Amino acid sequence: MDRRRDIAREISRIYCTLTPPSVQILGSILVPLKFQKGDTILKEGQVCRNLYFVDKGMVRQYYYKNNKDVTEHFSFEGRIVFCIESFLKQEPSRLIVEALENTKLYAIPYDDLNNLMVRNQEIEMLYRKILEHVAISSQEHADSQRFENATERYERLLLEKPEIVLRAPMVHIASFLQMTPETLSRVRNGSVQNNNTKQQHSPKDENDAWWTHATK
Repeated sequence: MDRRRDIAREISRIYCTLTPPSVQILGSILVPLKFQKGDTILKEGQVCRNLYFVDKGMVRQYYYKNNKDVTEHFSFEGRIVFCIESFLKQEPSRLIVEALENTKLYAIPYDDLNNLMVRNQEIEMLYRKILEHVAISSQEHADSQRFENATERYERLLLEKPEIVLRAPMVHIASFLQMTPETLSRVRNGSVQNNNTKQQHSPKDENDAWWTHATK
C-alpha cells in the first residue's frame, strides 16, 4: 500500500492537490501492472476500463489507417494514458496501446473511480483536471499539425518532450509528427546543423573563462 500511496500522492502533485485522506482513498483503488517491451496493453476492440498512470517506462497509442500504423500519442513517467472516447463511453476502442519499454503502470479502474467521485469532491476535481490536461494536450498537438511545418513540429517536440526524441523509435516519432522517416531524418540533420551554426557565430560570454583568457 505504501507504493500505491506514493503514486496517489504523485498524481495529486501533478494534476490536482488532494488532502491526505483523499490521497489514501485514491491509493486504495490503484492496481499495479507490469508489461514487457512490445506487450499490448489495450487491443483494438477492447473497452478501455482504466486510466493508467505511468510509473516507469514508455507507452504509445496508435491505430491503423490504410494499413499503416499511425502513432497518436506517447506517454512516459508521470503521465496518464487512456483511450478517452472508449473510457468515457465504455465502448470498444479504435486505438491500441502498447509498451515501448518494460513498463510499470498503475491502473485507476473506471467503476472504482466513478464510485469515489460520487462520495468525494476532491477525486471528482482530480478527474476533471486530468480530462482538462488531456484535452489541452490533444488540442495543442492538433494545432501543431495544422499550423506548423515539419521543422517546427520536430523542434517543438524536442523542446517540450525530449524524452520522446531520446527514447522512442524514429519510425513512431515520424508517424506522430505526420512525416515520413526520411523527412524526419532530414529535419533532424538540419536542426543539428543549424544549432552548430548558431553556436559557432554566437558572441562569447565575457564572463566565460576562455573568453577572458583569450582577450587578455
